[in-house]
Amino acid sequence: MPPHETLGFDDCKGSGSIIFRSQSLGLVSFEFFCDKPEEGKTTEGEFMTADTWEAFIARLLGIGVNAIQGVIRIALIVAIAYIVTQLLRAGLKRLEAFLISATARREDTALATTKRIRTLSSVIWTLACGLLWFIVALVVLSQIGVNIGPILAGAGVVGLAVGFGAQHLVRDLVSGCFLLIENQIRVGDIAIINGTTGTVEAVTFRTVILRDQTGVVHVFPNGAINTLANATLDWSAAAIDVTLPFRVDTDRVIEIMRRVGGEMKAEKEFASVILEPIEVFGVENFSDTTVAIKARLKTQPAQQYVVGREFRRRLKYALNAAGVLDNPPAAAPATSTPSLTGPPAS
Repeated sequence: MPPHETLGFDDCKGSGSIIFRSQSLGLVSFEFFCDKPEEGKTTEGEFMTADTWEAFIARLLGIGVNAIQGVIRIALIVAIAYIVTQLLRAGLKRLEAFLISATARREDTALATTKRIRTLSSVIWTLACGLLWFIVALVVLSQIGVNIGPILAGAGVVGLAVGFGAQHLVRDLVSGCFLLIENQIRVGDIAIINGTTGTVEAVTFRTVILRDQTGVVHVFPNGAINTLANATLDWSAAAIDVTLPFRVDTDRVIEIMRRVGGEMKAEKEFASVILEPIEVFGVENFSDTTVAIKARLKTQPAQQYVVGREFRRRLKYALNAAGVLDNPPAAAPATSTPSLTGPPAS
């Protein structure tokens, strides 16, 4: 195709202007347009009429206004998201301080309580911020013209697949959150989990690690814990079962048990460990050959085994020294038994 005739400034009778026109391959050419070209001069492909130029300017202005509005909307969205994160952070800090102060009144291990609550607060903060900024990213993408429909659909499919594939993991995490929030067990407690007794060595959002007396480590997923018993929450107790021959004087044995328990509590070594005087419940059971006496010593958490062993050792020597097992029992004091059938018939 032959090139068109190009007009110069001298070929235009009216006002003229120079414009830039983008060519293919990124090249830019300078072109001139005028309102009234001289007669005989062609305008095909080389001139923009005044109406076309006005439409072009209006379109540029519209694009600029829309771009400015989009930038303003994006800035507002980011600013609002930032304010929400700050408010969320402040609210979590206040909640954290309240929980620490409320729990510290009931627990001696304030440091462990603070660490547990701060761990939970950090997890909640991370999840909340991640969700918030994911939503902000989607809104910003929609503002710049990106179709977020496929992104949402893909996220839904991935979430569904993860939900089916990791349902046990999600169950463990949810159970672990409630386990920590409710303060059911702590590190160092003696717990019975699904029938296994041991010392709690670690509590995480997914598992509880228990070590029994033989040194075997048991790992329980939180979602698989069906029964849980804590033997050292707030306080513990040493249960004392004394089984003796049937012929012993039980009243004298109970007196000796109270004396041994009182002596232990009066000592400096056990004064802060034993919380209350020994409770002797009395004769728990007996047969034709034995009699069982039951008692309890209330102790600090996890100290029941030490106190119980020492009490049994001292009680054994006290019974030997008193000769309870050698001497025959004294006669039981006579007590009047009320008649349940009324006076005998005359």
